[in-house]
Amino acid sequence: MQSPRERSEVRPRAGWMVMGERGRPSALDVCRVLVVFLSLFPSVSLQCKILKCNSEFWASTSNSGPEEEFCTALRAYNSCVRRTARTCRGDLAYHSAQHGIEDLMSQHNCSKEGPTSQPRARTPIPPPSQPLLPDSQERSDGPEVCHYERSLARNTAPPNYTHCGFFGDPHLRTFGDDFQTCKVEGAWPLIHNKYLSVQVTNTPVVPGSMATATSKLTIIFKNFQECVDQKMYHAETDELPAAFADGSKNGGDRHGANTLRVVEKVPGQHVEIQARYIGTTIVVRQVGRYLTFAVRMPEEVVNSVEEGDDQDLYLCLHGCPVNQRIDFRSVRARAAESQGASRTRSSSFTYQSAKAKCKERLPVEDLYFQSCVFDLMSSGDINFTMAAYYAFEDVKMLHSNSKRYHLYEKDAFMSGAAQRGKDFLSLVFLNLLAVLSWILCCSVHL
Repeated sequence: MQSPRERSEVRPRAGWMVMGERGRPSALDVCRVLVVFLSLFPSVSLQCKILKCNSEFWASTSNSGPEEEFCTALRAYNSCVRRTARTCRGDLAYHSAQHGIEDLMSQHNCSKEGPTSQPRARTPIPPPSQPLLPDSQERSDGPEVCHYERSLARNTAPPNYTHCGFFGDPHLRTFGDDFQTCKVEGAWPLIHNKYLSVQVTNTPVVPGSMATATSKLTIIFKNFQECVDQKMYHAETDELPAAFADGSKNGGDRHGANTLRVVEKVPGQHVEIQARYIGTTIVVRQVGRYLTFAVRMPEEVVNSVEEGDDQDLYLCLHGCPVNQRIDFRSVRARAAESQGASRTRSSSFTYQSAKAKCKERLPVEDLYFQSCVFDLMSSGDINFTMAAYYAFEDVKMLHSNSKRYHLYEKDAFMSGAAQRGKDFLSLVFLNLLAVLSWILCCSVHL
């Protein structure tokens, strides 16, 4: 069994193989890889639903079955893709799916005419003597290396679990418990380490406003030893899948595959991804039209940055860049000075009415409450009340320190002051180096 240090040095193998035993990929293999590849770099707009067609088809064909059933699922897939023609025309994933369907139709001798029942994932019926077991019991839990806490060396301190959350307009709680409100429009990385990567895409809530919210989320779990294959989870507005992009719900065909699982809590609203092999739990929700993200992760995994990766743009680890932060305290102060009677152009809420609405779900006036007030005033979207509420509920479920559930303005101020202190010391140090260099240069010339 490996020690935590040895374990953290194992570099996951990137990529995937499509060549079969005969050395020639089938059209189905190529299409599966193509779908995953296109999903890793999603260019699909919110209107184009091609990824949903792909996921439904791969889920319905995940188990081998009669050729007739495969052709039925393929025709249903073809119908789904045709329905996206207007919104997806010109999209690479859409045109690739069209060609892939043609190849599969030819390879399996499927007729374009015939039944097109909606594809469903099939559960194989066991023999009468074998009881039907849930997925988690279909195979052993795998080797100890696939269970994070079991794989740690004996007599070591228990792991320190950290939490990051991203929700609303958007608000970020980092692994270090810093709380920030950010602009961050477009695609931004939340997490990137040896084991997984998380990226969000934020779009404007109201035209002309700084307010943005998360409309897409992509999570890539890198393959790891004998535990899991590489898997990708992709969600976007109105599409919160209960499976990975390839239609599977666990980590693949390796011995520890069930240590990575997608669990649907509330259809279309709440999904939990359990990655026990790295001691990690991820919660993804759709609240209104936007997504929220929360994660519980061991500190060792958080800090397992790949060699040569010196980027500081990973929001959960480093926070938002200074030029992307919004000081919502100043917004609130201006609103309070106006006696709470004025409304913003994009919202029907005054400061006082926003406070009253948020108080219904968030009785403690902490930073989650303040973020709720800010979101209602900047957007007018009442769903942001629930986004803040669920974000705090996820903190209670995922944070390891109950004394740190609530964060207050003084916490944010002290964190900001500490950062400003570090910046000041760095500036002094650099200036001192410059002076010393100048003195040395002068000495040489003399």
